[in-house]
Amino acid sequence: MSDSREKEVVGAVHPQLFIGGQWRDAEGGRTFAVEDPSNGATLVEVADASVADGKAALDAAVAAQTDWAATPPRDRGEILRKAFEIITERADELALLMTLEMGKPIKEAKAEIAYGSEFFRWFSEEAVRISGRYSVAPNGATRLLTLKQPVGPCLMITPWNFPLAMGTRKIGPAIAAGCTMVVKPAALTPLSMLRLADILTEAGLPDGVLNIVTTTSTGKVMEPLIRDPRLRKLTFTGSTEVGRTLVEQSAEGLLRVSMELGGNAPFLVFDDADIDRAVEGAMLAKMRNIGEACTAANRFIVHEAVAEEFGTKLTEKMQALSVGRGTEDDIDVGPLVEAKQRDKVAELVDDAVGKGATVLTGGSAPEGEGYYYSPTVLSDVPLEARLAKEEIFGPVAPIFTFTEEADALRMANDTEFGLVAYAFTSDLSRAVRIYEGLETGMVGLNQGIVSNPAAPFGGVKASGFGREGGAEGIEEYLETKYVGIAL
Repeated sequence: MSDSREKEVVGAVHPQLFIGGQWRDAEGGRTFAVEDPSNGATLVEVADASVADGKAALDAAVAAQTDWAATPPRDRGEILRKAFEIITERADELALLMTLEMGKPIKEAKAEIAYGSEFFRWFSEEAVRISGRYSVAPNGATRLLTLKQPVGPCLMITPWNFPLAMGTRKIGPAIAAGCTMVVKPAALTPLSMLRLADILTEAGLPDGVLNIVTTTSTGKVMEPLIRDPRLRKLTFTGSTEVGRTLVEQSAEGLLRVSMELGGNAPFLVFDDADIDRAVEGAMLAKMRNIGEACTAANRFIVHEAVAEEFGTKLTEKMQALSVGRGTEDDIDVGPLVEAKQRDKVAELVDDAVGKGATVLTGGSAPEGEGYYYSPTVLSDVPLEARLAKEEIFGPVAPIFTFTEEADALRMANDTEFGLVAYAFTSDLSRAVRIYEGLETGMVGLNQGIVSNPAAPFGGVKASGFGREGGAEGIEEYLETKYVGIAL
């Protein structure tokens, strides 16, 4: 990829705050650097918002709420549909921008563009299906009417690992439902979200409906908005630790809250599984987004009778992956997002090896610039290893073994998290027992990817609450009103 093309794509981004339909500098002209994780070079300086800037964004959302809620559902849906079409047309440009700021290989970035845009298409169709009901009271004396109305102004805090899709799956249902919003993208990867603001404006979204605030002082800038009585909903994707803090802050205003938090996904392989199919599923579940995904398989829990075969075949697949700057088409594994993340992965691997795990491949960071970590497979991992409990968020596959089905289920559920699990078996009865027994919000049965805009995404336990996508997704942005009608 040429330097001129990269500069052109980055140069198309407005590096400012987007408030009330206008691009504006942060208070005092403050900025922060967004870097390329493949080499640490600064891509661009972006506005670093203050508390006053955050309040201005909420002011704009509140001012636009009444008119936006009164906009016909079909019109809201058409805006989403138009935005979907624009994103699809500009997929190459948007994918390159994403790769530059986040590091994922260009082919993965293109896959995210396709996935993320689908939330706009899906919710463009849901906008016109918001409905209530009408019934006769049991005593026949009155009529009961229920209707759905938008929650109101929303605050959306999105993570760095899916810079576009984590925004579209929140913004899509909010637009469809008639809610205005303030979006705070991750400071590590704000460029895709800023570009999305241009696209939605081009698609016809009125001023003030979407407001974007970039800042390195997330807690300081966001807390006053969360505590502002005009805000009616908070949605966050990120760590459980931060999620708990935000839920506490939201309690003051009794906000509607959606939390998509951490994961520790088990990947179960039974002795009757098709091992080749399980390995293919493992590569998808582990290596999507370089392993930097809350849905990434974190623990491979494999029956002892097939553990060696599974480990050998998985190792062969991991060794075949090419590592390098994600802008090249033939690269499979790009850099992790920052040095801190790479160092965390290295710590977890070193801890496991120190406690007895065997390195089948990888196990270290390659020499040179950038935040790379080699694709890694570990076998004989003890349950005492930190990565048995902590989210890895990197290209590392630790293999644990089990003997009995009950042991596998117990090991899978032995975590505070409950986002997603994967299970491979050819026994239908066992499959039912397993997916019913897993304490997760989602299960991939004989498949390594569960994310789908038409399905409800979310977890249980410390992985949060609320659902994004599917028919359930728009309900998070709607309130139910009941009207009793006297005859």
